[in-house]
Amino acid sequence: MAWYKEWFGQDYLELYAHRDVEEAERHADFVEKVLVDGSGGSRPRAVLDLASGAGRHTAALRARGYRTLGLDLSLTLLTQPPPLPRVAGDIRELPFADASFDWVLNFFTSFGYFDNERENFRVLEEIARVLTPGGRFLIDLFNRDRVIAGLVPTETLELNGGVAEIERWFDQRTERVNKRIRIRAGGDERSFVESVRAYSEQEVTIGLRWAGLEHDQLYGDFDGTPFGPGSARLILVGHRPMEGAG
Repeated sequence: MAWYKEWFGQDYLELYAHRDVEEAERHADFVEKVLVDGSGGSRPRAVLDLASGAGRHTAALRARGYRTLGLDLSLTLLTQPPPLPRVAGDIRELPFADASFDWVLNFFTSFGYFDNERENFRVLEEIARVLTPGGRFLIDLFNRDRVIAGLVPTETLELNGGVAEIERWFDQRTERVNKRIRIRAGGDERSFVESVRAYSEQEVTIGLRWAGLEHDQLYGDFDGTPFGPGSARLILVGHRPMEGAG
């Protein structure tokens, strides 16, 4: 079974508990600054939180009055409180009509999951398809160079009632950052894998153009700093061109 069908359950929620509501609020502040203030105050009619996980960004945006829908593959994550408008779906084949959303937001490196490059770039095609002409997108990835340079090979973390032993490595052949997580709790042991394609800035921007999207800005973090070699994140903000533009 593909790793992303197994991993995103209760153990994932506990390991990433530090990715919390406060962080989601900071991200929502950034979204408003770059997508609303940056476009003269224009607000979207419909927003898609793509690969929404447990819905913390969906909730933060809805609390600010944005009509936001979450989509994720994991039923465990989709059923986390609070109750929110969200649906189960595959990011390679979105269950929405063309031009359904004015914004598509994709947080926390949920692009690059698939072994096949064609499948990964189908995600960008789907973003382009469901965006309205002129609609905006945000894609939040890790900065490849910084992550590879700073990769911690092994780590042990205390969890509630157990421990997580983590092994990390970069596979130069596949260009993927991999993580093996072994969780020991109450005499049980569970093992999971994360594996994400590590994309460079140039690869993603070329992929966006190929899919029919244009990037407008590259940011290095949610504080609004420009992207650079030492940036923590690679945050791409852009739009779907208007019909006939260019």
